[in-house]
Amino acid sequence: MDDSTPGLPDSEAAWQGVSAAFAALGRAFLCLDDRLTVLHASTALDRILGPGAAAAVEGQRMETLLGHELFGPGGQLRVALAAGERREGWRGYLALGNGERHLVSITVAPFPRELYASCDPRVAHVAVLRPAETETEAAGPTLLGGIVARSRAMQRIVALVENLRDSDATVLITGESGTGKEVIARALHERSQRRTAAFVAVNCAALPAELLESEMFGHARGAFTGAIRDRVGRFELASDATLFLDEIGDLPLPLQVKLLRALQDGSFQRVGESTSRVSRARIIAATNVDLALAVHEGRFRSDLYYRLRVVPIDVPPLRERREDIEPLARVLLARVSASRGRALRLSPDALRVFLNYPWPGNARELENALEYAVAVTRGQTILPEDLPPLGGTAPIHGTLAPAPGQAAAISPSDQALREALEAHKWHRADAARTLGISRTTLWRRMREAGLA
Repeated sequence: MDDSTPGLPDSEAAWQGVSAAFAALGRAFLCLDDRLTVLHASTALDRILGPGAAAAVEGQRMETLLGHELFGPGGQLRVALAAGERREGWRGYLALGNGERHLVSITVAPFPRELYASCDPRVAHVAVLRPAETETEAAGPTLLGGIVARSRAMQRIVALVENLRDSDATVLITGESGTGKEVIARALHERSQRRTAAFVAVNCAALPAELLESEMFGHARGAFTGAIRDRVGRFELASDATLFLDEIGDLPLPLQVKLLRALQDGSFQRVGESTSRVSRARIIAATNVDLALAVHEGRFRSDLYYRLRVVPIDVPPLRERREDIEPLARVLLARVSASRGRALRLSPDALRVFLNYPWPGNARELENALEYAVAVTRGQTILPEDLPPLGGTAPIHGTLAPAPGQAAAISPSDQALREALEAHKWHRADAARTLGISRTTLWRRMREAGLA
């Protein structure tokens, strides 16, 4: 860079020139080292995010500032930089030391040090930030707590999760099976004031009513045959934490009465006890059942429905937000590939197949398809012929298609599921850890595969 400022070292003059150019465009410029630590931040960041922002980010790791989904091990932008690639317009929440969080659009690229000898030799990558709150359309996806959002509907959900950081309000998440309701529930917990406490989950469809009551509220010794000692229920375990009630639409009516009371004043009784206990659990519930219809048909109490529906979140199916398919597939592929010690990418043709398929099983079906593809792909690129059959048919001309008259279904990971269970002698908690999924997800997959 020849246009240096008189009296300044070449590197400082170059930095000021670059900073001024990006500031004129309403963007801030960050220099990162090999470990993705911020070496320099342009003063434009102060104008964009407020005084002191540039000083606050210098010396910080990008993972700390923008989250592990983007810059942690396996994070999308970290992986791209390691491969020498540029990524443009991805979104994330920039966390400053004062507790403020700002939605920003991020572009990152490797820095060609050999071309600019006058620059700081430690600089390995560059990042450009701009405020994203006022953008009407997202050029790139937002990643937050496992949520991948490019569509307007999912962007609204991400914004709501962020806005609920300081709230303990009860949340009801609805949507088809496989849309990621538990992912949203965990994101709500991980961004709440209870994030240092446990995320306690109960699958209301996994157990018969008599066992489910004990699971939720606990029991006293001798309350029923086999109750040889007192048991602490999930409501009690989740006091001052988060209690996730999955498949709430399948809760039997008698238990709905007990749950309503627990939601109203926090009080409950263990099975076989007359003493009331109190829980301060924050409740997040989820269901793929149309609860309004269930109320109309008398299968679900209306008072419980409205008690749960303080903050409603409806997750649209993947076929209604097709712009989320590509970033979601890339994030899931990075996760699945990393778990197998590989680094794979999707060919344009394979991605086109994904974009043309309706995904009736939503994100879970997409993840299963990627697990299958990672298992059978021998090269570094997933091709259309590496994609799985659906409904008992083979891929037709590079497109995934269910058999005529059949509902689309896919279970390429059934074998891996059985192997994990058998390896751990069917101990679900250990198998879930091995597979990198929650016990609730494991149980759901076991039911779908006929292994329950």
